[in-house]
Amino acid sequence: MKKALIIGIIMTVMLLSCKQKEAQKTIVAESDAEWISLFNGENLDGWFVRGGAKWDVRDSILTGIDGMGHIYAEPVLTDLEVKGLFRVSEGGNSGLYFRCNPPKNNPDGFPRGYEAQIDNHAEAYTGWLWKPGEPTGKAKELLTRDNEWFSLRLRAVGDFIQIWVNDQLVTEYHDSEYKKGHFAIQGHNEGMMIQAKELYYRDLSPHSSE
Repeated sequence: MKKALIIGIIMTVMLLSCKQKEAQKTIVAESDAEWISLFNGENLDGWFVRGGAKWDVRDSILTGIDGMGHIYAEPVLTDLEVKGLFRVSEGGNSGLYFRCNPPKNNPDGFPRGYEAQIDNHAEAYTGWLWKPGEPTGKAKELLTRDNEWFSLRLRAVGDFIQIWVNDQLVTEYHDSEYKKGHFAIQGHNEGMMIQAKELYYRDLSPHSSE
């Protein structure tokens, strides 16, 4: 009996030690993950367009105008972090998508994936988390204004999603429906303009290591 108890204690300690080491590896891996530029400030290399919105580069700024459509970045990721500076015109509605893909039956339709909302109205704060057609995690307060630059950062690891606006954490949400996909920026309605710059991402997916 005493021997069995000792063995049980040893196994428990070993298991806890292994879990601690794995957690430490994850923290180290994330802290070492390199930030990579999504936008070169010169052209749309590394991006592809779906829908009717028009996209170009103006004064080193990624710019979308004239209606509904999305511009997708080429990288495909699972666990990730992405950040950038954004500005939307008065009455504009946009969003930064992640883990998203063009719908197979309608490539020009709304992406299948998650969206961090960009909207300066009380009905849909910038930083709200959306899935196709429905709000999920709602931002705590509106921190952005029309025609003013703001920072947006989001992080998705496993089913845990976090969104920061102007360095303030505004949304935390658990959801596991969408696991892998692109980043994308939305153009939503006629007469609006969405602009983005200083776009960077990093891959937080677990990688095997000795």
